[in-house]
Order: sequence, then C-alpha cells, then structure tokens
Amino acid sequence: MAHNEPERGRQDAHDPHQRTRQQQRIPHIAQLPHIGPHERHHQQGQHAGHQQRLCGTGERGHREAQEYACRHGSCALSPGGGQQVGRREHQHVIRSHVCAAQFAGLPEPAPLAQTLFEGYEPHGNQAVYNSGREVYRNGLARPARSETLQYISTRGEAPPLSFADALLAGLARDGGLYVPEEWPTLSEHDIASLAGRSYADVARAVISPFVGDAIPKAALDVMIDDAYACFRHGATVPTVQIAPNRFVLELFHGPTLAFKDVAMQLLARLMDHVLSRRSARATLVGATSGDTGSAAIEAFRHSDALDVFILYPHNRVSEVQRRQMTTVGGQNVHAIAVEGTFDDCQAHVKAMFNNHVFRDRMALAGVNSINWARIVAQVVYYFYAASALGAPAREVSFVVPTGNFGDIFAGWVAKKMGLPIRDLTIATNVNDILTRTIESGRYEVTGVSATISPSMDIQVSSNFERLLFESVDRDAQAVRDMMASLSQSGSFTIPRDAFAAIVGEFSAGRADEPETTATISRVYRESGYVLDPHTAVAFAVAGKVEHSPRVPQVVLSTAHPAKFPDAVEAATGKRPALPAHLADLMTRKERTTVLPNDIGAIERFIATHSRIATGAAA
Repeated sequence: MAHNEPERGRQDAHDPHQRTRQQQRIPHIAQLPHIGPHERHHQQGQHAGHQQRLCGTGERGHREAQEYACRHGSCALSPGGGQQVGRREHQHVIRSHVCAAQFAGLPEPAPLAQTLFEGYEPHGNQAVYNSGREVYRNGLARPARSETLQYISTRGEAPPLSFADALLAGLARDGGLYVPEEWPTLSEHDIASLAGRSYADVARAVISPFVGDAIPKAALDVMIDDAYACFRHGATVPTVQIAPNRFVLELFHGPTLAFKDVAMQLLARLMDHVLSRRSARATLVGATSGDTGSAAIEAFRHSDALDVFILYPHNRVSEVQRRQMTTVGGQNVHAIAVEGTFDDCQAHVKAMFNNHVFRDRMALAGVNSINWARIVAQVVYYFYAASALGAPAREVSFVVPTGNFGDIFAGWVAKKMGLPIRDLTIATNVNDILTRTIESGRYEVTGVSATISPSMDIQVSSNFERLLFESVDRDAQAVRDMMASLSQSGSFTIPRDAFAAIVGEFSAGRADEPETTATISRVYRESGYVLDPHTAVAFAVAGKVEHSPRVPQVVLSTAHPAKFPDAVEAATGKRPALPAHLADLMTRKERTTVLPNDIGAIERFIATHSRIATGAAA
C-alpha cells in the first residue's frame, strides 16, 4: 500500500457521509491497546520539534502501525474494535484503556495516553493527505492575509483598532470587548487541506487571516512554532477516544498542564514582538480562577517588556494551581491573592481598564480572554480536532467545560469561519448561570459556590458579551443596555430574537458535585482514563444532551488531573502524580501577596511594583 494511499474504511449503509469519506480515502482510527510495563518505552511520545513515528518511518512505519493495531484487536475495523469515524493519515486518534498508567511514575514526557505513532512530518511534506484536491508540497495553504481587518467594540463607542492595537488594548475604552469587523472564513477546500498537518501548520492557517499585515508573516510563523515547541506531546493537543464515538481533546500538555497554555504561550510572543517593534513597555493585569494565572506567569516570566500582575481569589484555587503561580522566580511577575471571589477579581481588572488615568499611566494590557488574541489562539484546536475526525466531510460536536465563556466562544468562531460543527454544548457545574440563561433567556447573577471544579466557579462570564453582540445583529446600543442592567441590577433579559439565535447555536447542561465525582470514578473504572473535575463536568453533561450517534462528540479536557489530586483521589482511590518538570512543586518556596477586596489597594500595589511607574530598568 502506498504511503499516501491509506486503507479505505468499511461501508456504513446508514451513514450519509460514507461515500464522501470513501472518495476521500479516510482510514480508520488506530486505538491504543493495554500498555504493560515492558511496553511503556515503545508508547512514549516525542517532544514537539522532534516528532518521529514510533513504529518506523515512511510506508513501512504506516504499515507497521496498522498491523500492530489489528493484531491487538484495537483497530476500528477489527472484531471488537471501536466505532469507525473519519480520520486522516498522519493523525492517529487513539483509544486509551490504560490511562491509570499516569499513576505508575512514567518518565517525562508522559501524556495520559499515546498514539500508536506520531505521523507528523516537517512543513512541506510531500506525503500529505490527498483528498482529490491539490497537494500543497511547499506548505499548508492559507487564505490571503487581510491588510485592512479592523476590530470594533461590542459597545460601539471606541474607535476601531488593528490587530496589534487590539492585542495591547485588551478591553476597549468604552468597556466593550473587541471582535473583528468582518469574520474571515475558510472554504471546504481550505479545511480539507488541514488534515494531517501539524498543529503549528493549522494555527498558521486559522490565525493568519485575523492578523493581516499587523505582524509580518515570517515573524508570525516563527512565533507559532516557538509557542508550541514546549508542549510535551508530539501532537500538541491529541484527541483520545474513550467511549464509542466519544472523544477527549487533551489540551493540558503545555507547561502548566491546562488549556490556557495553548493561547498564553502565543500571546506572550505576540505581545513581546509588538512592544519590541514599538520600543514600548506595558503592565499586564489579569484575573484567574486558577489556570489563567499560572499559564500567564509561566509564559511572560522572562519578558523584559512586561510586568505581570495576576489576581486570584484567596483560598479558592487548588494548592497546585496556587503554587504554580506563587513559586515562579521571575521578578516581573506578581501573584496577588484577593480576599474575594473570581468575579471580584475580574471586576477589579475591568475597573482598572475603565480608570483611564490609571490605564494610561500604567500602559495596561489584558491577559484574560477579554483579549481577542486569546480567543483566536483557541479557535485553532477546534479545526485541528475536527479535521482529524473527518471535517469537512462530516460534522463534529463539542462539549466544553464553561466558566468565562471564552473557550466555547472560540468554538462558535470556528463554526462562523466555516467549520462544520453540529452542536456546541455549554457544560457548567452548580455555578450554572449560563445553563440557566440558555434555559430561560434571562441572565441573572446569584452567589458563587466553591466546588471541586474551581475554574468554573464564575457568575459573570465576560465573553458572553461577544455572543450577545452577534445575537442582536451587532446592535451596540442593545449590548450597552444589557450590560448597564447587569451592572445595576445583576440581571438582564435577552431580546426574543437574540435568544432564539443563541439557543439555535448552543445547548447547555449542568453537573453537580456528586455527579462530577461519580463521573470521574465511572470513567476510570470502565476505561482506565482519568478525568480532571472540569472535564468530568463536561463528560457528565455530554451523556445528558441529545446527540446523533453518527456524529463524533468531542469533550474538551481543560486540565491535567494532577492539578486536582484531592478530587481525583476521592473518586478513584489513587492520587495522580505531577509530571517530572513539576515533581518538586510542593516543596518550592512561595511568593505571594494577600490584599483586601478593594480596588484602591490593588491599584496602589501595582503602581508601587510596576517598572513603568517606578522607572526601574528592564
């Protein structure tokens, strides 16, 4: 069998997409058999930037991987194998029966489950998947870069900005959030060309139209490559099958073990580049419910152009999350424990941006997903996962653990760009304001309850404003009215037509604490796969929503289970170990500041410690 002529899948008479898939020669999914101790070294993934096939190279490597899967009964076409779904050559989606191996002290890099082989080639590989369309021998096709794309505020009273200016601005000066003036789109031809490409290649194709000429193409390419070289899995964000036609998209292989790394590593490089070109400095402020802060501190800790101040709710994050923020030695990073909730922290960040005197004096920039660049970077993995599962020939559904609405809004953007997404499902814990909104059309803030999924303990979901803006046909006055009502009374009612548009795009569900723990326990017992509490919330919701059995359903896994060892141990009886690069985290010296829940105290601390205000040298 020629290396670029993969075996065709078995026909499914009930699948309307089957003929298209056969015409495109989409092979079956390879699944991972049980890993015994003697096999672990064969399953070990390669560090990004040094990706190799684990079963050999070229045609022989492809054949060995297919034969290995069939011998072990794990091939999707073998008796007892998993359900067939579309998958392109070089993108082996796998099924793990053995993710409890994480407890066995595997050497680094050791993701919870590995592909049979990492079939990725350098940019320009001639053996790329050929769907009958043009094979791009000199690199991935990407849409033409826009030279004029501007970003506008959801509240309509701030001037349009270029990508570079929106990147540094974060929040618009009228209090709104930036969105592109027009939505770039990718054609079916463009999406088909993503199949089998590296994550960095897909990122270039998706991000480039949003950047336009604000950053030179060559510089952007280098930043993207550099951003994902630190991820500890060759696929960057692998897709793992753990139940019939249900998959987990593992977004936790970055340096801080959370999905926030995917965007933050690129954001740091983009900001450094723009500030360097302008010979400028900035003060970066952000609020975190746990993962954003550690990802930002890790990404920006070596920056000479930026000082970083992260607000987190005191005693409301896990110990691992806290230590990832408080044990970093960079002198330009500051972790601030605020005696309040995440919503309080987020409100203080917005207040600092809306204090234009303080904002201008400190040259504030935003690191939360209010920053449009964060959303753009997260759009990429929807395209990456969907193309691995058969897009554009087949639809894919996503279930997303949701707090601040940024991650699932990125999925909406991917759909807006042309990705064939069937369903986008919002999954919330008991802090269920978004689920209640989808059910009733009324957005109403209540108290925040502490849970075992703390990154979702949120009531004010900032990015929901972007969706509101789109749902009212970009009527900025309507958005201003709703946001004013939220500020004054803690609630607003979505206009009828806008609400109809939203429920036409999203479904929603909730999982309480007992359900979350039971889901971790059940999935571990049935498959050996270990979910963190946030992913468990989404997995529980995935089982509740109406869903076509012939559409792949992808649950976004937003954090490594070792970040929440107490919750995982309570559910499984085993305590997950931190990866080697964080093995000594619990013994590192912490450095933090506890401040009252008072904007004045927070602004004074930042003004005292920012090098912009003090005039200290970089």
